[in-house]
Formats: sequence, structure tokens, C-alpha cells
Amino acid sequence: MKVALLDDDESHNALVAGLLGPAGYDCVSFTHPERLLAELRRQTFDLLIIDWNMPDLSGIETLRRLDEMLSTPPPVLLLTSRSIEADLVEGLNAGADDYIVKPLQPQVLLARVNALARRVYRPSTTQQVEQHGPYRMDPGAHTASWEDHVEALTPKEFQLATILFNNLARPLSREYLLRRVWGQRPDLETRTLDAHVSRLRSKLQLRPANGFRLTTVYGFGYRLEACDPQGCREADAEAGATQA
Repeated sequence: MKVALLDDDESHNALVAGLLGPAGYDCVSFTHPERLLAELRRQTFDLLIIDWNMPDLSGIETLRRLDEMLSTPPPVLLLTSRSIEADLVEGLNAGADDYIVKPLQPQVLLARVNALARRVYRPSTTQQVEQHGPYRMDPGAHTASWEDHVEALTPKEFQLATILFNNLARPLSREYLLRRVWGQRPDLETRTLDAHVSRLRSKLQLRPANGFRLTTVYGFGYRLEACDPQGCREADAEAGATQA
């Protein structure tokens, strides 16, 4: 999992990264909220760990900006020295999924991060069949079936489809999808991903008639969203009229 750390104290970011790194978390540190917000327009993070008290923009204000900027923000763990109930309730109401009161206890931090990751990103077992609307995804056979269709997928296509279905409505960056499906491959071109997405869209007929729409997020990546067939058709018609 890729984790963004936001704290104006770089040494504190280093401390958290040192605790989470050995547990398998890939941490990226930020000391300015605006830089994190800008980076979220370019790449996808699985989890944000944000400090409440920062001079330029507080953690609470950053949470509110996240909510305005992203339709589906990643989960947020709020770090705070405040322990008054009213303050903690304010943090949760602002969009935090959990909080930890400073000073940090290493094992508590790791346990909270692990629990949040399990709750939000429930891993599927290798043989667990998943149902997404009309689509039935069978990992054992690497097939997707809906109505009277059965489509065989390559392992990479199946993995990509599973990630998209499990992150409905969430824009996923190209870098994130490449890393999740192909691993750390700096030499891999984004055209590889684009070709796989194009084949998935065609093979699975991901269109409003089947309740889903796979769209390109310009300059960022892709988003799979569930949609009402009639509503999607009307929205597409409106967009086409506007462009014309």
C-alpha cells in the first residue's frame, strides 16, 4: 500500500515511515498540505496520515479541501495532540476515518494502520468469486460472466478488472495501476496499461447498458463507475451537445 504522510515536521514523517516501511507500506512524505493536494491530482494513494497542527493549513482544513477536490478521497488517519472528545469528534466529522493521540506508540500506530487497511481494502482470497452488479468474477478460472456471456481474461486483465471493480467511482492514477498490476517496473510504458484498459472495456462491454462506465480521467488515469443506464445515456448526450 502507498501511504502519504503529511506533517510539517520532517523528522516526525521519518519516524512514521520508519515504523511503517518494514511492515510493507510504501511511504511518501510531505511537509506542506498544498504539495500533497497537488500530488493527489497526479497519483493515487491508498491511505493518508495527516497531522492536525500545521502552520499553513491545518489537518482539519486539509480534510475539507480533500472532500471538495476528490469525489472519493482515500481513507485518512489523523494524528493529533488533542484528546478532548469535542476535538476528536470534529476531526472525525471533517472526514478522518480514525485518529491517534500523540505521543505516538509504535505498535498502536501499526495496529491502527493495519486495521484501517483491512477495513477499507478487503483483500479477496484467490478462490473467492466476486459479484459486481451483473458481473461475476471467477479468479480460479480467470473469467468474467454476465447474462449469457462468459469472457476469458488473461491474469493481468483479471487483476486489473478486480482492482477497478473494488475501487468503484475512485479515480486511479496510471502509476498506481501499473504498480498494483505489474509491480515495480520503471521501464514499462503506460501504453501497456492503456491497451489493457481498452481490451477490458471491449471484452466486458463496460457501458451504461450493463450498469458500468469505464472512463479516462484526463492527465491522471482511469475510473470505473456504476451508473443507471438511462441516467448515463442522458449525461453522455448532454456532454456531446456541450462539446458540439
